[in-house]
This record gives sequence, structure tokens and C-alpha cells, in this order.
Amino acid sequence: MRIVLAEDLYLLREGLIRLLEAHGFEIAAAVESGPELQRALVDLRPDVAVVDVRLPPTFTDEGLQAALAARRQVPGLPVLVLSQHVEQLYARELLADGSGGVGYLLKDRVFNAEQFTDAVRRVAAGGTAMDPDVIAKLMASNSRDEPLAALTPREREVLELMAEGRSNAAVAQRLFISEGAVGKHTTSIFTKLGLTASDDDNRRVLAVLAYLNGS
Repeated sequence: MRIVLAEDLYLLREGLIRLLEAHGFEIAAAVESGPELQRALVDLRPDVAVVDVRLPPTFTDEGLQAALAARRQVPGLPVLVLSQHVEQLYARELLADGSGGVGYLLKDRVFNAEQFTDAVRRVAAGGTAMDPDVIAKLMASNSRDEPLAALTPREREVLELMAEGRSNAAVAQRLFISEGAVGKHTTSIFTKLGLTASDDDNRRVLAVLAYLNGS
């Protein structure tokens, strides 16, 4: 699996390269600025991009904007964004087009190698890997909106775990309920949100996230 990595801090960039290579990933390019990132993504078309939000030259949202620009040229390009803090605007921008694998993790999660590499693989496969703190803030910001407010507390728990990209089996294990119960909650969630059910779990999660984004 080929990765384009964007991180301006040398030590963190080198650490990520070693971690990813140790888990069988190929680093197609490792860059440190927004312009370099956009060129690498368009020219190399990797299986997934792992991108720091804040890159030179502006140190604002250069990394995210470069990734979004590349997605416009390479539709569906999987992008996993890394950020120091939960920034709802960046999460919303990433989720806006609802196509291709997307992820938004806090950098603290990188120190858990298994969790981080699992997120990279999930996004590369077209799924989602949203940090629990990001999901909580997105949901809280929409907590008064209908029909989200119609969800039961259990349905909200299921939705949060689904939005993280977890399978029905993983949700069932986390909540100590059966997979059948998760399926019933999922059906109810999509009915209340007015979303058409699908056999493609990843697309369903993306649709939920797009809804929570207000699109």
C-alpha cells in the first residue's frame, strides 16, 4: 500500500515513516509543505494520503486545503488528516464531498501503532476513521437539530461508533449487545435520519457523517 505523507516536523515525519514501513506500508513520498503535498498526490496517486492539517507556508490549514485540492483532481482519493486539536471546521471541510475514504485523527492516536495503522488501512479501503473526540463535537454541535434529536441514547452510542468506522461486530462488542441488536438500531437510525439503507457499511457511515455535517 503506497502512502504520501505530509508532516513538517522532521522528527515526527521520520517517526511516522519508520512506523508505517515497519507495518508493511510503502512511503511513495514524504513532504513538508502544502504545495509539495498537492503535487505528490496528483502525480503519484497513492493509495492513501496521511496529512498534517497545518503545513508551511501558512501553518493554518495548508495541508487540508492541499489534500482537498488534490481530491478535486483525483476524485475519491483517500485522505487521513492528523491534527493537534479537534477543529470542527476542518472536519466539516473534509467530510463535505462525502466521497472516498476519509479520516480525522488527533496526533495523540499516532502513538498507538495498532490503532493508527488500522485507521490508515480503513481509510485506504474507502472507509472512515474519525477520532471519537471529533465525532463527539460534531454530534454536540448538531444535538438540537431534527431528526438527530429523535435518536435514543443507545442509537447515539451506535451512531458514534459507526462514525468511527467500526463494524457491527465491533459495535456489538463495545456495547455488550448482540449483532442483531446493532442491526436493529442501525435500521432505526437510518430511518430517523431519512437515509437509504445500503449493504456498503462504509458508504452508510459516510452518509451519516455528511448528514451530521449539515449537508
